[in-house]
Amino acid sequence: MSVRLGYGTNGLTDLRLEDALGVLADLGYDGVGLTLDHMHLDPLGPDLAGRVARVAARLERLGLSVTVETGARYVLDPRRKHAPSLLEPEPEGRAARTALLVTAVQVAADLGAHAVHCFSGVRSAATGESTAWQLLGSSLGPVLEAAARAGVPLALEPEPGHLVESLAGFHRLRGLLGDHPQLGLTLDIGHCQCLEPLSPAACVSAAGPWLRHVQIEDMRRGVHEHLPFGDGEIDFPPVLAALDATGYRGLTVVELPRHSHAGPELARSSMEFLRARLAALPGAALAPTAAPAAPSAQGDVYADRT
Repeated sequence: MSVRLGYGTNGLTDLRLEDALGVLADLGYDGVGLTLDHMHLDPLGPDLAGRVARVAARLERLGLSVTVETGARYVLDPRRKHAPSLLEPEPEGRAARTALLVTAVQVAADLGAHAVHCFSGVRSAATGESTAWQLLGSSLGPVLEAAARAGVPLALEPEPGHLVESLAGFHRLRGLLGDHPQLGLTLDIGHCQCLEPLSPAACVSAAGPWLRHVQIEDMRRGVHEHLPFGDGEIDFPPVLAALDATGYRGLTVVELPRHSHAGPELARSSMEFLRARLAALPGAALAPTAAPAAPSAQGDVYADRT
């Protein structure tokens, strides 16, 4: 069994980053989904290169792998959540999001991350659908060029309510961009339960060739709300078996961004839940995990619950 477990720092925002990384290492996680945000490696703050170097050194000491995630809610605009997006009607807004993603690619390269996560954004009422797809393709161009230079894949996440909200939308984008070799997929298992026509396990199998990052949590059909394991409807053993069968070797990151108030406890219980189900699979042999470090100091499907 080669599934490698991580936990997202967007579910640990009440902790300092160095403390969050220590907690995850102590619990036996293989890595971390690191969201660039004002409280955790601010991508817009001073001396970014120096701060990245210090985080890279801590990750190495703790034996943690990393994926760079870019889903911070207000990192660019303090008034509009996840704005500006790659679909912004104003070119200055699109340029700001593109620049953030290019910065994330460089951070990922310096951290030795296995991918950079991103999403399309929501189409505004003033933007026609065909125009929105054109804007998305052109906005991603410089990011993909930077990813190619850095050798770091871009992993776009279909997000409920966004222009790219499903696997079908991801494949439409792939076609629009000529199947660019740096464009991969972030598959969120809960989103599969929420709105895909296939089961989550079948989504994993179908997405296998393009998987560059995986997020995991529980969820209910038709309700975009990230839930702790056991609070939703997902049957996880088939999902985990399908992940192993794809040959995907990146991180599978627990994504509970609304639960930072209980982050350390949920990181513990999530690890116990997933490792118990991995261990119960036929022929299971969990991926090697670094020895723990010494202890460190419901609504509408389109409601954004991330």
